[in-house]
Amino acid sequence: MTHSAETLFSSIVAEHEAAIAALRDGPTPEAVARAGELLLETLQSGGTVLVCGNGGSAADAQHFAAELSGRFERKDRPALPAVALTVDTSALTSISNDFGFEQVFARQLAGLARKGDALVGITTSGRSPNVLAAMEKARALGMRTVALTGEDASAVAPFADVAVAVPHRVTARIQEAHILIVHTWCALIDRAFSPGGRDGA
Repeated sequence: MTHSAETLFSSIVAEHEAAIAALRDGPTPEAVARAGELLLETLQSGGTVLVCGNGGSAADAQHFAAELSGRFERKDRPALPAVALTVDTSALTSISNDFGFEQVFARQLAGLARKGDALVGITTSGRSPNVLAAMEKARALGMRTVALTGEDASAVAPFADVAVAVPHRVTARIQEAHILIVHTWCALIDRAFSPGGRDGA
């Protein structure tokens, strides 16, 4: 690794550490806990967790859904119902073509979701139009709603039962924090659905 690359790496690590410290020491942990309990309640009552986002957040949506339907750390819990609304290219392209890209997630919710399910809308900016439309549709359908955002949650918060805002402006650092938050939710759900319940981990 060249000296300039080492300097860049060290700078990014320092920025990451500062972002995680701000996440830990601010109001976000309480929101993370409330959102985790909401998602757990959804699954325990037989509901499905649906997840959406764009770009890197689309990858995070798929990651979260896969951890639930497959496994996170424990193999001794059942598969759980989770769907990423980002994976069906035929649905994505047809809905975008016929209804506009803003409706690409909301239209899927209209066909797939039911009252008592939960939507996790991931948007680092807090302003992605198709995520906002999905959150609004989810509310209309009687779903539980969680927003996972960067520091500005003002646009999406009115549609969220819980808004989890990472106090940072750099997209890469926000995404790194989002994965930490998602893994926290996965660990909570693993414990609850594994033999021995919450004390089984």
